[in-house]
Amino acid sequence: MTARSDEIVPHVLISLLRGLVERESSPDFWQTLMGNQSHVRDYFGRIGLDLIIDETDGFAYLTQRAPREGEPELPRLVVRRQLSYRISLMLALLRKRLAEHDAASGEARLVLTSSEIADLVRLFQPDTTNEAKLEDQVAQDIGKVVELEFLKPLKGRADSYEVRRILRSFVDAQWLGQLNGRLADYLAFARGDLADASQPHEARS
Repeated sequence: MTARSDEIVPHVLISLLRGLVERESSPDFWQTLMGNQSHVRDYFGRIGLDLIIDETDGFAYLTQRAPREGEPELPRLVVRRQLSYRISLMLALLRKRLAEHDAASGEARLVLTSSEIADLVRLFQPDTTNEAKLEDQVAQDIGKVVELEFLKPLKGRADSYEVRRILRSFVDAQWLGQLNGRLADYLAFARGDLADASQPHEARS
């Protein structure tokens, strides 16, 4: 028996409050969201949240709306986290790799192993980083990026991750256009030429 739309909508609302709603993994929720966008936008708008829908890549999420003139600032429901050097670097490199994949491949998904991710970041690690330490760091950082919902572990494929397309929204085209300069800064930091790494983004949780 197929669930009625009015039975699914509360589940869609809760799923959005918890994180992403994706067309591929939750087709029923996605279809219901598409048919109830106005209702969902109005519901969350009352508590200062905006619904972001990317119909091309098939995902939706919530962002905190800046208070309008004369409105009081509401407590944050969508938490932002400052990103460390290593996490912001990994996101930058994954975004660059995703852009290259989209330009050169007909495959819809970009899947990388932890070893391939380690290869991406190896150049930007301090020269004193030994291989075992690098592997431990990459494993920890991958776990954090999974928590941020930019990587998705693949079932049945140990040590493999899908780069989730919401990363394209988080690291936008303007930021991507400045990426070479940012990567040069990361490389200088790895070599000890910079005292601190820039933190180009905050992440929602």
